[in-house]
Amino acid sequence: MTATVPQSPSSPKAPDTRGLAGQTVGDTAICLVNQTQLIYRGYEIADLAEHASFDAVAFLLLVGHKPSAAELATFKAEVAAMRAVPASVRDAVISICRESPSAHPMSILRSGVSLLSHLDPDCESLDPAAELRKSKRLMAQIPTIIGICQRTLDGKPPVEPDPSLDHAANLLWCMTGAKPDALAVRIMDVSLVLYAEHDFNASTFSARVIASTETDMHSAICGAIGALKGPLHGGANEAAMEMLKAIAGDCAGGAMSVEAWMKRAFAEKRKLMGFGHRVYTNGDHRAPILRSWGLKLGESLGPSALKWFALADEVQAIMLRDKAIHPNVDFPCGVTYFVMGIPVPQYTPIFVASRITGWCAHVMEQHQNNRIIRPLASYTGDALHSWQ
Repeated sequence: MTATVPQSPSSPKAPDTRGLAGQTVGDTAICLVNQTQLIYRGYEIADLAEHASFDAVAFLLLVGHKPSAAELATFKAEVAAMRAVPASVRDAVISICRESPSAHPMSILRSGVSLLSHLDPDCESLDPAAELRKSKRLMAQIPTIIGICQRTLDGKPPVEPDPSLDHAANLLWCMTGAKPDALAVRIMDVSLVLYAEHDFNASTFSARVIASTETDMHSAICGAIGALKGPLHGGANEAAMEMLKAIAGDCAGGAMSVEAWMKRAFAEKRKLMGFGHRVYTNGDHRAPILRSWGLKLGESLGPSALKWFALADEVQAIMLRDKAIHPNVDFPCGVTYFVMGIPVPQYTPIFVASRITGWCAHVMEQHQNNRIIRPLASYTGDALHSWQ
């Protein structure tokens, strides 16, 4: 058993470090997260969301510097040429979706990435050039897999990726089979920029732990997808929208006020998704950026869309007033994607279409200066027993 040191009643309470809260566990040159800033390789997120495309941000994260116009054009052309997936992977995804339509799209995407690994000529190589090629392929092919999955669930054949479209537009095209309008593309692009990277979050740290064993990139990415699937991480945007749908249903026709619904939730100690953040205790500065773009879409669509933003604002105000908890980026994301007509189960796979760039950057960084990640544990089990 571990020894404990008794504290006097006046001693300050020890901080709760479960889940490595507040612990620094490594170095990175990729991203800085603090109370007031989110910085990708020296560029602040509000600046990137306003002035940079997701394709440019992907280059920044994967290659390591801001691209010139020529570098960006070459990068986009290379990635666009890699978007098609092998027929065996396409057919496997279609088969899973048809035979198990209730399977979570994140699980299907994880399986798709695993299948891609067997067909990637660079799979087992940790050479930096090979790792960059794999990163580009994964960035290119993940939207295609998402599209195959959604089109199959909709009872429609997949469409071929469109090399003339940027990453965000091609993602929407692959999912819907319709060319998206400029506002939808811009909103999706901004959301992908906001989600691209976030230092040692759960999924990224999972990828780095796996990569630290010197296994291949695809294995690390499969682990990251598994971590992101959880409702306390990437699945929070899905859960936030499901919560808002539940509130709208319970309060329809004046059956209950939003205030009463929230007070009941507080009394029942329900976990309300899309609020709070381990780092951003004073508010996630990505959230208002995405909300403002979502609201532009709502205004263009009219009252049927704006009512969801009004409901979200009311819920947000009550949370801030009664619990002093701010929304994180998943809260406006859920509403915005819903108004865009994106099926809720695809919210987290879309997150992957963005965060794949950050994950791959971290896998490459881990491999380039590696030491296996192997922390210690504090034992709290039984004292020593005799088996006889």
